[in-house]
Amino acid sequence: MSERRAVLAVLGLTVLAVGCAVRPPESRIGNVSAGAPERWIASRAAGAGIDQNWITRFGDSQLVVLVDESMKNNPDLRVAAERVRRAEAVARLSGATRRVQASGNITGQLQKQRFPGFPLNLGSNTAEVYGASVDVNWELDLWGRLRATQRAAIADQEAQEGDYRAARASMAAQLAKAWFALGEANEQIGLAQAAIVVRDKTVASIRERFAGALEGGLASQLRLAETDLAGSRAALARWRAERERAVRQVELLVGRYPKGGSLSRRGLPRAPEAPPAGLASELLLRRPDILAAERRYAAAGSRFKAARLARYPSFSLTGRKGTSTDALHEVLDSRLGVWSLSGGVVQPLLSGGRLREEAKIAGHDEEIALRELQGSVLRAFGEVEQALVAEEYFGKRERAMAESARSAREAAGAAIVDFADGAVEALTLLSAQDRQVQTAFQLASLRRMRLDNRVNLHLALGGDFKLRGQ
Repeated sequence: MSERRAVLAVLGLTVLAVGCAVRPPESRIGNVSAGAPERWIASRAAGAGIDQNWITRFGDSQLVVLVDESMKNNPDLRVAAERVRRAEAVARLSGATRRVQASGNITGQLQKQRFPGFPLNLGSNTAEVYGASVDVNWELDLWGRLRATQRAAIADQEAQEGDYRAARASMAAQLAKAWFALGEANEQIGLAQAAIVVRDKTVASIRERFAGALEGGLASQLRLAETDLAGSRAALARWRAERERAVRQVELLVGRYPKGGSLSRRGLPRAPEAPPAGLASELLLRRPDILAAERRYAAAGSRFKAARLARYPSFSLTGRKGTSTDALHEVLDSRLGVWSLSGGVVQPLLSGGRLREEAKIAGHDEEIALRELQGSVLRAFGEVEQALVAEEYFGKRERAMAESARSAREAAGAAIVDFADGAVEALTLLSAQDRQVQTAFQLASLRRMRLDNRVNLHLALGGDFKLRGQ
């Protein structure tokens, strides 16, 4: 073979090695899709099961701005994004072993050799050798072991992307819930302040009767009225503390220092229409945590394959093109060129059982990944079913509690009139007012719980979202 043909052969192998693209492993979701129900037990609603505008449907522009800020500044999300970029670099690095490795070398050697003799001294010899070469090495991936390793790294990268999507959705959900907690605290503060005003008037009215020794002005009833007033003041302090906590939680989630700044004095928004649940089988194709678990299962399968193929012989090609001379100034002279092309086969014979045990470990890792995927799927189904059931009963409870609060409000108003006319005693008035206050508090808490469950439902059904302008 001529020098030109040898060089062309090495270059041809280089092009062949670089040109072979590796695709990610095929989806293995079919291994767990057999147990998916045809429809949700808790809902018969059809249609698409994901609402990418669910953040904006709450009708609060400030919430949208805060979610957008958290996507950019939250430290945990930035860590998740960096993990994605790291996984991309690892995937690229894993492909380096399949590509031709080339290195340049320049060497120089000065050697002196003495020739002793008896009875004559034969003298010595000094030799100089200089060389420059480009060495090319390539391992032929005949069985696909290196491809399997690279495909596993690509699947790991895709799993990290799924984790990042899940983290984004979780962050938006946490922020929405913290925002609703702030809205509830604002409403409860207003209710507590209103209760203080009413109960302060009631205490004054009963004290006036007690001072005048009128009927219904017993000391015990006055003490009960003062107890209710103190309870309302305690509730006000509690909800002011809850508001401060909620404000700082929102600030932390958006990546700000938790200084307790004034964010909003608004109450809770109305719950928007519930999203359709869609088909249960569709959940396996859109939940980011399920997709991430499936990619880890696929990566584990590729690593198991690579571990089994490690027992097979490996083939490698080595090529060299360079010069060799005894004069430094001629080291780059192409007329003094040398070249070589060689191949080799390495077959593992004795490894102390290492290859066998590594394959077993990889097999166990694949089984673990499968069980983790099954667990993720089962939890996802459970979260959707629970959120759907809760959505139905939260709606019923809110309607019933709203009716109860309305009746309690009317009863308290009537009791005030009757007490002023002397038709009822103070205990009836205090009982009616307490019921009005408690039902109002409970209704506000129930509305916030329903909004939290709505967030849980969106998260369970897929969790992705878009903000205005996206």
